[in-house]
Amino acid sequence: MKLNKEIKRYLMSESDDVTSVITCDIEGRIETFNQNAEELFGYSANEIVGKKRVSLFSPGMVVLGHVAKWLKEARNNREGYSTKTTFIRKDGTKFAAEFTCTATMKDGRHIGYCGRTKELKDVSPMDTMPKTTLLTRFISIVAITRLPFLSATWIPIIASVVWGIQRGLIEMDWLTFGLVFMGGSFLHLAANTYNDYFDWTSGTDQINNDYFLQLSGGSRAIELGLITEKQLFRLATSFLALAGLSGIVIMLDNKVELLYYGLVGAFSGYFYTGYPLRLVARKGIGELLIGLNYGPLMTMGAIYAMSGIHSWEAFLFGIPFGILTTAILWINQFPDSKSDEIAGKHHLVVVLGLEKSSWG
Repeated sequence: MKLNKEIKRYLMSESDDVTSVITCDIEGRIETFNQNAEELFGYSANEIVGKKRVSLFSPGMVVLGHVAKWLKEARNNREGYSTKTTFIRKDGTKFAAEFTCTATMKDGRHIGYCGRTKELKDVSPMDTMPKTTLLTRFISIVAITRLPFLSATWIPIIASVVWGIQRGLIEMDWLTFGLVFMGGSFLHLAANTYNDYFDWTSGTDQINNDYFLQLSGGSRAIELGLITEKQLFRLATSFLALAGLSGIVIMLDNKVELLYYGLVGAFSGYFYTGYPLRLVARKGIGELLIGLNYGPLMTMGAIYAMSGIHSWEAFLFGIPFGILTTAILWINQFPDSKSDEIAGKHHLVVVLGLEKSSWG
């Protein structure tokens, strides 16, 4: 890909021994990484070019709260956007910097960005760290937990309770409903966070360079520095414990067989990507479990928790929800299929291939 004249001038300059110059495409994939960038950030060009994104160099809260605004300003201003900020080296140390970002163009078309960085050696990185707002902190929580995906749990639970009332199977008990709703939500959050933890520790996320695509899965919370490996595992286990506690309270009301539903949910949430079973790699077993857990077992379990009755009608009622959630998972597997195959994550899209899977 050809770069515009301004970027070529910066990259070819022999006199500038201070400025780091990094260029990337619109998605943030690094395309060029000059010698000054190698010295300043501690990475070699071979480690970075085509393999990493520019978000690697900024604290996660800065990426979430400020980078989008910087890029917008760079696109709207011919001279680019300049600011003082804090960056992170390969060894984890932070440094203060003066940063300028400009939009790169080719034949009048926006193709990426050019970032120029000068270290401010006499300035503390704490003094240039952009402020983190409450909104950014909330967004980080949403990112870590993948909160929007809880709709896959909430809709079946609410729908099954409404259906159960209409069928005369249950009488509305708001306390029990609240426990069912919270228990299901905590179990889903545990599955989300265990999934991210094992995707990171297995190397799947490191291989995947398409994570800014709209349908690409995973939160990338560890990579962005929003949470550590240990913290994410502890968070997932805490969610699982809270789900278990909610279930125990319901079971005290002579509904001990709720344990079966809970064990299936916990088993599926952990071993979907967790070792040694890693069910997502078992050529269709992962998709089957998703369809069952977020459909028939969710609705049947909710009805049992509310009434103490095992209803196979409720199981059948949940099948469409399971199919819908599996379809969402199926679509999300497309952009990740290449990296998933390399990492040994052999779900059905990998097994069937993109062309055949597109008919699914």
